Amino acid sequence: MDIKENYNAIKNQLPAEVQLVAVSKTHPAETVQEVYDLGQKVFGENKVQELMEKYPLLPKDIQWHLIGHLQTNKVKYIAPFIDTIQSVDSEKLLIEISKEAGKNNRTIKVLLQVKIAAEETKFGLEIAEAKTLFQQYIDGKFPNVEITGLMGMATFTDDKEQVKREFLILKRLFDELNQLKTLETLSMGMSDDFPAAIECGANSVRVGSAIFGRRDYSK
Repeated sequence: MDIKENYNAIKNQLPAEVQLVAVSKTHPAETVQEVYDLGQKVFGENKVQELMEKYPLLPKDIQWHLIGHLQTNKVKYIAPFIDTIQSVDSEKLLIEISKEAGKNNRTIKVLLQVKIAAEETKFGLEIAEAKTLFQQYIDGKFPNVEITGLMGMATFTDDKEQVKREFLILKRLFDELNQLKTLETLSMGMSDDFPAAIECGANSVRVGSAIFGRRDYSK
């Protein structure tokens, strides 16, 4: 299958209310343009440097999502144009995003990344930390940030029931925080597990390899 067929196959599996974030990391700007030309406007990148290389080469109405771990010293590079930072995993990072957004007269949308996987390698806030940060946000601590939802990654395992259990942990937290202040986005699910994520309540999925094919990890 080529990229157009892949993209259409994914789109056909998604309910109308589920946002597709096409994860373009390690793929060149020309390939991103190809998917953009099929009607896709939301793309996700893992690394600031790679995003900075692609941004000038591509249409300015693309909504860029930073989905990889973000260091505070790199926020300033993407603050002028980033649509959403999905990987907020500390108070320190939220403070920096709010500061840099203010310098650019912007409000930047963010998702709190919550650790739901059993794996040690995954970044993310503990549930209690996420609740604390959200309350601080409600209290006005991060004036140039809009927390629009939550993001999480399930354990990489063939145990589909474990994956669903982990997704449901995030869905319960989403529902709880949503009672305090309305949230829009529950970002769960990638190429291998997005159908389960949607079943568990995700309304945004991050799909890369199922659209673009295998990535070149030598980069």
